[in-house]
Amino acid sequence: MSSPDLDGRIALLTGAAGGIGQALSRAFVGAGMRVALCDTSGEGLLRLQDELGGDHTLSLPMDVSDPASCRDSVDRTIARFGRLDVLVNNAAVGMSTVRADHMRRVVQIEDITPELWARFMAVNLSGPFHMARAAVPGMRARRFGRIINVTTSYFTMLNPGFSPYGPAKSGMEAWRTSLAGELRGSGITVNVVVPGGPTDTPMVPDDGSMERSQLIRPQKMVPPMLHLASDAGGAVSAMRFVAAKWDSSVAIADAIAASGAPAGWPDLARGPVWPGGGPKRRSSS
Repeated sequence: MSSPDLDGRIALLTGAAGGIGQALSRAFVGAGMRVALCDTSGEGLLRLQDELGGDHTLSLPMDVSDPASCRDSVDRTIARFGRLDVLVNNAAVGMSTVRADHMRRVVQIEDITPELWARFMAVNLSGPFHMARAAVPGMRARRFGRIINVTTSYFTMLNPGFSPYGPAKSGMEAWRTSLAGELRGSGITVNVVVPGGPTDTPMVPDDGSMERSQLIRPQKMVPPMLHLASDAGGAVSAMRFVAAKWDSSVAIADAIAASGAPAGWPDLARGPVWPGGGPKRRSSS
């Protein structure tokens, strides 16, 4: 579900060479967008760029855990295309990095080395922060920007055996909700899109633990992403969308109502214990 105003819009997509990343890259270019393709896999990026065309894409091998690399990717995107409109934080380290058979044997805390824990937090939590910190000043100056983070289901965040992936993703969602509040009124929206369940990407091991025909197709992420990147998407911020519940055959308002909800855990933030009865809303200036 694309929009004419997407033609010529500039996006930067991390994790572009992965399953969801490739689906989004193809859809973005198909909608007329120009896309900076970012990933640690240089070979994967070159194959994708060859497929999509060099006029519409820019291949940027990089690691989101490195703040300098994040700044450089934003700078190079702006140098090539003139600006950055849409940042999609999709790059992630999955549980197979801990153990290949994690779907069959529950990962235990003893399986997670301090180095692995740090790597998950650096990529899955700090990476989106580094990217947003590099992208926001230009977006703020133009009073236009879309930041879309790919997280995971609440079930995965809390499920035994999905640490450190789940905790890193839950941290990213909490931070994203805070960032949306910081940027309120700036012209920059911040939202979350999740597949809604196990997705047919290399992150889900092909070990017979799941019937792959029953997994969510990465292409399901496309319709809500295109809407959030559009002009109409400017009316939506601080929301999480479950892509599997987005119905492209109905009106946008109905698709949003069926698949969207406030991101984070806003119900838990109501009625805080606070001097004077509650915190006052502070200016972002």
